[in-house]
Amino acid sequence: MGLDGNVIIVATRNQGKVREFAHALGFLNKSVKSMYDFPDVPEVIEDGETFADNARKKAKEVGDRLGQPVLADDSGLCVDQLDGEPGVYSARYAGEAASDEANNEKLLKALERIQQGEDTDQPLLSTARFVCHLALYDPATDQFIEAEGSVDGWITAERAGSGGFGYDPLFYLPEYEKTMAELSIAEKQAISHRGAALRQLAEKLEQRSR
Repeated sequence: MGLDGNVIIVATRNQGKVREFAHALGFLNKSVKSMYDFPDVPEVIEDGETFADNARKKAKEVGDRLGQPVLADDSGLCVDQLDGEPGVYSARYAGEAASDEANNEKLLKALERIQQGEDTDQPLLSTARFVCHLALYDPATDQFIEAEGSVDGWITAERAGSGGFGYDPLFYLPEYEKTMAELSIAEKQAISHRGAALRQLAEKLEQRSR
C-alpha cells in the first residue's frame, strides 16, 4: 500500500489526535488507523531537539516496521514567559506518562513562581503558541512529505472548557474569547496548529495525486 491508498496510518495512541486527524483527512476519502490498530509496534523514544526531529523519527521507525506509509506529528506548547518551555517536552512536562491535569498544574505553578510579587489577579499569564510538525514517510521511497502549523494565544490562570486535550483548557484565544477546549472540533480544526499543518499536508497530497 502506497501513499495513494485509502488508509493513512498515524503514529499515535492519543485518541484526541486520532479524532482530529480523521476529521481533517476525511475529505480526502482516507480512513485513519492508529497505533491502537498495531499493538505490537513499540513506542518510539522522542529524543529529538525539535518537533520536526521527533515527527520524522516516529514516522520513519513505524513506517519501516510496518512497511507502509506512516504519518507522525510532534506538537507542543511554547510559553514565552518560560523561554519556550515545555516545547518538545509538552506531553511529559510533569514526567513520563504524566496526565494532562499534571502537566497543566506544573505549567501554572511554573508561571506563578515567575510572577510572584506581580499582579497575581491578572487572568492572562503569558503569551504562548501551539506548534505542530507533520511528517508523512513512505518506506518505498525513503522520502518525507512535511508540513508545519502554529497558533498564537495566551495561557490563562483558570481552566475553561471540556473539549480538546492537553493544554487546551489553559490556551486562551482572544479573538474568540474562549479557550481551545471551549471550541467545537470543527472550530478548533479551522484555527489550530494541527489543523493548519493538516491543511498544508492535504494540499501537498492533492497536488501529488494530480
